[in-house]
Amino acid sequence: MNTIFTPSAPAAIGPYSQAVKTKGFVFTSGQIALDPATGELAEGGITAQTHRVCLNLKAVLEAAGSSMERVIKTTCFLADMGDFAAFNEVYAQYFPGKPARSCVAVKTLPKGALAEIECVALCES
Repeated sequence: MNTIFTPSAPAAIGPYSQAVKTKGFVFTSGQIALDPATGELAEGGITAQTHRVCLNLKAVLEAAGSSMERVIKTTCFLADMGDFAAFNEVYAQYFPGKPARSCVAVKTLPKGALAEIECVALCES
């Protein structure tokens, strides 16, 4: 089992890694819309935050030897299910392969984020 770290995505804000790679799979931790350069939450509402979340996931997956095209399952968390349609518009741009997905509303997310996504993807062992 290998832990994954890339400076192209935000560092973990707790006692966990950005991702773990094992036996042909990569399991990412949830990514929120933190800018890896500044550590600040992306401004501009759900659309801007969803783009940043997906870019962070992309960076972690690439560091693990995978890609957005190899994602087989995502779990999505929204602070407000009223953002569902706008979230889906951006999400579809990054996941054209339509992986399996769960999407739930939660009371709050770290740092007041509006969205968080974690995923499981195929990768080279």
